[in-house]
Amino acid sequence: MRRLAELGIDVKIATGDSAGAAERICAELRMPVRRTLTGDEVDRLDDADLVAAAVDATIFARVSPEQKGRIVRALRRKGRAVGFLGDGVNDALALHGADIGISVDSAVDVAKDAADVLLLDKDLDVLAAGVTEGRRIFANTIKYVMMGTSSNFGNMFSASVASVILPFLPMLPGQILLNNLLYDASQLAIPTDHVDAEQLRAPAHWDIGSIRRFMLLFGPISSIFDFATFALMMLAFHAAPPEFRSGWFIESLATQTLIVFAIRTRRVPFLRSAASGALAAAVLGVVVVGAWLPYSPVNGMLGFTPLPAPFFLALVAMVIAYLLLVEAAKLWYFRRLSASPEAAAPRRRGHRTRMLRRAGHFIARSPQAASHLGRRGGR
Repeated sequence: MRRLAELGIDVKIATGDSAGAAERICAELRMPVRRTLTGDEVDRLDDADLVAAAVDATIFARVSPEQKGRIVRALRRKGRAVGFLGDGVNDALALHGADIGISVDSAVDVAKDAADVLLLDKDLDVLAAGVTEGRRIFANTIKYVMMGTSSNFGNMFSASVASVILPFLPMLPGQILLNNLLYDASQLAIPTDHVDAEQLRAPAHWDIGSIRRFMLLFGPISSIFDFATFALMMLAFHAAPPEFRSGWFIESLATQTLIVFAIRTRRVPFLRSAASGALAAAVLGVVVVGAWLPYSPVNGMLGFTPLPAPFFLALVAMVIAYLLLVEAAKLWYFRRLSASPEAAAPRRRGHRTRMLRRAGHFIARSPQAASHLGRRGGR
């Protein structure tokens, strides 16, 4: 119960037993009770009043199966994601109406059929662990999405500009593919990464608008340092095409992989939030491999050539400046995001999406039903 509370999950009890019995159980569990509603009181409330009362109440006593289902619908109308745990016939309506219906392996058949998840052990800690792992996976997925969209947008913009102003290809097709291969290889370790505690306290939501704004902010920052590399190679080193491509290859790989250390957390990276050992090793290893390729035995085959030592001094300075600028932009971006009213708005679950998910196992058994739902879904 303590772990669920720390995760921001509000636990309520809906029971056919008396209010006194439910309140005594809560007292034994040291579970705070804000308000108790009985089935008769639920019947006297209209739908709008029930929404407010259901959010405030902790115990619903002497409630019928229909009233349990109505309470679940009221909480969902408030924009909350609702999970319902039950194992009896009287729980079937509420299990079916919840976002996630949860039952146990020893429950009656109708409860197990109505549930989405079956627990093999009667242990609420499994739910807390499942929520924590789900939030951790989602947070790491968003890291990759934000990192990939911003770096790819910046690289495409830089390559487009370079193709216009340069008399030669800024990077050969094989080099671009190799760059992407090394970059993606470093990101295979993201699932092992740590997630900050504050990201686990509340559910996150998929927000394509936020990702688009992130891409439009951080992509051009990457391009600024690409253009600085172009100027360095052309004006300072008077680089031939192989040298130019080698320099941009290393700079591009370093900036788009090292940025994961800043993007992975809202805290100050390295000092207040450390990446997992696997992720740090993968990212730094890829940067080392990229810097080594122009000096490798296959450099000619790949179109690379060795670079002078001053280039790497300039590269280190640019990478440090890049990470500092990204950190400043990150703080500004997340401050704006936290102040946005849309960021705190609850997300409503679509009724049709839920209906199709619930009908999934019937679709598998009935080709006619699958055809009918497919036609309706196509509309």
